[in-house]
Amino acid sequence: MKDGLVRGLTHTQIYQTTLEMRAKQLASDVFSTPAMIGLMEYTCVLLVAPHLDENEQTVGIHVDVRHMAPTKIGQSVTVTTELLEVKDNKLRFALSAVNDQGVKIGEGTHRRALIDIKQFAPGRSEG
Repeated sequence: MKDGLVRGLTHTQIYQTTLEMRAKQLASDVFSTPAMIGLMEYTCVLLVAPHLDENEQTVGIHVDVRHMAPTKIGQSVTVTTELLEVKDNKLRFALSAVNDQGVKIGEGTHRRALIDIKQFAPGRSEG
């Protein structure tokens, strides 16, 4: 891990919701909780990526998120993450998601572990 991955770093990303992100069990086209969590996790990945060495990645190890309000498919969602802690190769983040109407639709925390790609998936070829 490179220097600079410290508490207080933030990253914000805007995503457009698509039909693939809908809650398929519902009759209406509404943004699903698993899709929201996926975007939250990915925003954490984007925050950390510039600070990793060549053979490093992070993997999700814990999610604690509330989905607080609906969002229609087609709306955009802004996800913000803040790095709260770096300890023993583990990272803890605060998360929030707001739709394009300014409604907070989700919040919570997420933990990721720093891994060495070669040790995590031995025998896997690169490229």
